[in-house]
Amino acid sequence: MTENQFHFKMALGCTRLQQDSAALVIVLVCVLCAPCAALYRRSHRDGAPLESAAEEQWFIQRLDHFSGADTRVWKQRYFVNDTFYRPGGPVFLMIGGEGPANPAWMQYGTWLLYAQKLGALCLLLEHRFYGKSHPTEDLSTENLRFLSSRQALADLAHFRTVTAVTRGLTNNKWVAFGGSYPGSLAAWFRLKYPHLVHASVATSAPVHATVNFPEYLEVVWRSLAAENPECPLVVKKASDTLVERLHDPKTYDNITKDFRLCSKLQIQTKMDSAYLLESLAGNFMDVVQYNEDNRGFEGVVGTNITIKVLCSVMLDSSLGEPYDRYAAVARLMQSTFSQACINTQYKSYIQDMSNTSWSGPEAGGGRQWVYQTCTEFGFYQSTDSPNQPFSGFPLPYHLQQCADIYNLSTSLDDAIQQTNEEYGGYDIRTTRIVFPNGSIDPWHALGVTQDITSDLPAVFIKGTAHCANMYPARAEDLPQLSLARDHIFILLQKWLAE
Repeated sequence: MTENQFHFKMALGCTRLQQDSAALVIVLVCVLCAPCAALYRRSHRDGAPLESAAEEQWFIQRLDHFSGADTRVWKQRYFVNDTFYRPGGPVFLMIGGEGPANPAWMQYGTWLLYAQKLGALCLLLEHRFYGKSHPTEDLSTENLRFLSSRQALADLAHFRTVTAVTRGLTNNKWVAFGGSYPGSLAAWFRLKYPHLVHASVATSAPVHATVNFPEYLEVVWRSLAAENPECPLVVKKASDTLVERLHDPKTYDNITKDFRLCSKLQIQTKMDSAYLLESLAGNFMDVVQYNEDNRGFEGVVGTNITIKVLCSVMLDSSLGEPYDRYAAVARLMQSTFSQACINTQYKSYIQDMSNTSWSGPEAGGGRQWVYQTCTEFGFYQSTDSPNQPFSGFPLPYHLQQCADIYNLSTSLDDAIQQTNEEYGGYDIRTTRIVFPNGSIDPWHALGVTQDITSDLPAVFIKGTAHCANMYPARAEDLPQLSLARDHIFILLQKWLAE
């Protein structure tokens, strides 16, 4: 894997501590986590799966569920934890997302507390085209046509049907769990296959597809401002100064040194400057999305870098002008993730993303997930809103990548409309889905944050970030987070009795 970006963030982790001159930093031995991997920027991170007692198992799956003439099959990876299972108990199905399925979820997480109390069997199914679940010989654009949320839901349906028969679970009630994109899949699984799944917990689920998603950065502004109203203003000053300097080639040597770029800065097209600006803004986007989370069980690091830490750097006038502080944040993140430098060449990024081999630098999920955004979801976190601190990576920059990487049309409007027609967007109509979201998490803007009906309740958790309710509880959790976990359990008890 390289340091190139995922665009939409994927969770990772680390183990070893070392002392840096400025701060205690954590060095990366990272891991990808599927059930709440989603939509997570890959700007700094690398990964190798954690060791786990859970054994890999394999399920024979159809390549194309929607063509009776296509009989090709492949092996899909899954994991089982039957520690808490009591005969007749429910079956909990954790849905994998846009990264390797992390077997650490078979040992940790709130869902296991629910399983223990309810006597549930726990399963985790890896998403097609991610991790070790390889349906095709490579990741060519021709083969990626078999990668979609619709095919993934059909995988879930077939896995559930066959597993129920082979394990004697046909009369048990199944509950789907997922966070972020898998949270959306959990909701849509209940919506599209109500006869197969009894209830769903759809955490931090962006259920509304949209080409342009400038609201993401608006939430980043508000989350920084909640720490200190001056913080996003200083970030904006710094970003504006950098944009201004990018217009003057005489500043390029200094920018290269200030931000520890891997090669001398060269700006030949708007895509080059946009890629650099997005990379540096990503330092703030990452931290806000997962602020003060508890992902340690996945091997995650960088959790010591919080909104509070970022704002303390940005408001420290002893470090120089806002631009200098912005560079200091970039260097802090590089130290945290043990990076000697950052590669901000758009051409290099496109080259890595265009590699179609399963051993390619972005085969861990980058090539696959961006393809899904280009064909189904959009979700482009552009700087098109005036109410956010960054500039320089507008919607056309994101759309151009669909053409540059996959040779796809730069108009996604029809595909996005089709996705919302398929699933209903915000207006889901079914029963027994709970939608937890955190107010700090920028993705809540595309989620359900108010009850649709009494049987489609929202749990909006003030002061928490992406997927916070899924992670193991700890003493320093906010009271409202503990209450949210309890509330979800009460709903599951109620629904399983129906």
